[in-house]
Amino acid sequence: MIINADLHIHSCFSQATSQKMTIDNIAPQAKLKGLDLVGTGDGFHPKWLRMIIESTEETEDGIYSHADCDFIITSEVEDLRRVHHLLILPSIKTAIELKENLPSSNINKEGRPKVRMRGSEIMDLVHEYDGLIGPSHAFTPWTSLYKSYDSYKDCYGKAPDFLELGLSADTNMADRIKELQDIPFLTNSDAHSPWPHRLGREFNQLKVDEISFSAIKKSIKRKNIRANYGFDPRLGKYHLTACTRCYKIYKPEEAIKVGMKCSCGGTIKKGVDYRIHEIATWKKPHHPSHRPPYIHIMPLAEIISMKHGKGVTTRYVQRIWGKLVEEFGNEIKALLDAPLDKIREVDAETALAIRAFRNGSLVIVPGGGGRYGEIRFPENTLDAYFR
Repeated sequence: MIINADLHIHSCFSQATSQKMTIDNIAPQAKLKGLDLVGTGDGFHPKWLRMIIESTEETEDGIYSHADCDFIITSEVEDLRRVHHLLILPSIKTAIELKENLPSSNINKEGRPKVRMRGSEIMDLVHEYDGLIGPSHAFTPWTSLYKSYDSYKDCYGKAPDFLELGLSADTNMADRIKELQDIPFLTNSDAHSPWPHRLGREFNQLKVDEISFSAIKKSIKRKNIRANYGFDPRLGKYHLTACTRCYKIYKPEEAIKVGMKCSCGGTIKKGVDYRIHEIATWKKPHHPSHRPPYIHIMPLAEIISMKHGKGVTTRYVQRIWGKLVEEFGNEIKALLDAPLDKIREVDAETALAIRAFRNGSLVIVPGGGGRYGEIRFPENTLDAYFR
């Protein structure tokens, strides 16, 4: 069985997260996106656990089933060095028991709690409870493994179960680092709202015998990840080195020369591309035999929004998005597989934009400093397509 799984999101109980991030809102949007399995996120928060119990039916092996989508218990925690870790856990019962051993002053208040432990200590505890652990958004300039360390060994002492790439990196970038050759990569959305341009904007295609915690664990541990779907890393907020206030892009040597302070007074943040350059073993990627393809995607609603020049959450954009999803079953099928002539019957402008996305002719202005990259459509090269 092949499933689409987004294993890192947050609930309405995390900071800067939509109050609409409830199970009953997430599940139907996940179905429309084309996801089979979603990580709950915030798996130690008591009110969120109660909401999961009230909104789903627990299966025998760690899956919480909703009419529209299945859920698996996950959480993100911050350690003593401000490194974020993604935990995948066997059950709510496990999460409750594990929580009692996590020293934290805000674990009952904040969905993404701060834990007074080192990464290695968290890993040992998670493994004691049969869970999985790996660094969240491993290369970003905030709260990440490679922000604080030059090697995962300095954080965990041994290899993590997986590494989450984050929106600003892809397989071609990460596979320049020798120590990551044997580690499976995950691509997840880290969604803070249930909108279809957030949920599932990155996801994993896994081969499993069934949808269960044991099967998901086996798939990751045995490297049965069939594909990683995610952003072109240039679209990520921290791809290039840039000012966090005015978003001016700097070459790394220029940023260092000015002491990482922009002329506007803002702080310059080192980009993911440069951080990987610092710790890379090779100039070009060395993909191990187990590494699956990384397929660049972008949210369909954002494609429609940019093509029509209207806000992504406007009725106009959502109407077109809804028609495409209804016609082709879900967003992933519409974006990747639907025939262009059929898409054109729904909206000709969107068909042109999806064709540009599929053939790689989009012009991308890279992001940095906390601002997402931008996409521009080369109109003059597309107009003749449907004549």
